[in-house]
Amino acid sequence: MVDTRQLGRQPGSMRTVSRIVTLPEGFETAMASVPKGQEIELDLRLEAVMEGVLVTGTVLGRLTAECSRCLEPLSEELEAGFQEMFRYPGDDEDATAAGDEDSGDEEEDYYLEGDLLDLEPVVRDAVVLALPLSPLCGPDCPGLCSECGVKLAEAGPDHGHGDGIDPRWDALRDITEDPGRQ
Repeated sequence: MVDTRQLGRQPGSMRTVSRIVTLPEGFETAMASVPKGQEIELDLRLEAVMEGVLVTGTVLGRLTAECSRCLEPLSEELEAGFQEMFRYPGDDEDATAAGDEDSGDEEEDYYLEGDLLDLEPVVRDAVVLALPLSPLCGPDCPGLCSECGVKLAEAGPDHGHGDGIDPRWDALRDITEDPGRQ
């Protein structure tokens, strides 16, 4: 929760806030996460506008993942940006009375709770969207051998598994090599 009392609901007033927060729950996708208990850094700019408080921020943290090619564990820095409007409580009735058609998107709007902002859903969305869908330990990671599962980066250039032809096809290969045979 971030306190906005210093803005005083005066459009044009601005304040910056920096915080380090410990995550009460992890933010994760199928391949990467920012685990529970991890510290993240929030750099926020709060701007009072007519409708509420515009929050522009950056989240810095560390993600953990597995390389999608070789399954090596990895950990790297994560940076995610966001910008969200938090409306003053009671503004939705004013907008409805004025005939504003956008006021029907209540589930997409965020509201101040008194003078406090609850940034958790906004930060969670920004972090989850910034997590890589297919994390890689390096851009040229060759992955695993499809035959034996060894890491190709460690296998060496002489790694191989014979001619690579499935033995079930031997009968057809014999026909093509000796076309007179039936």
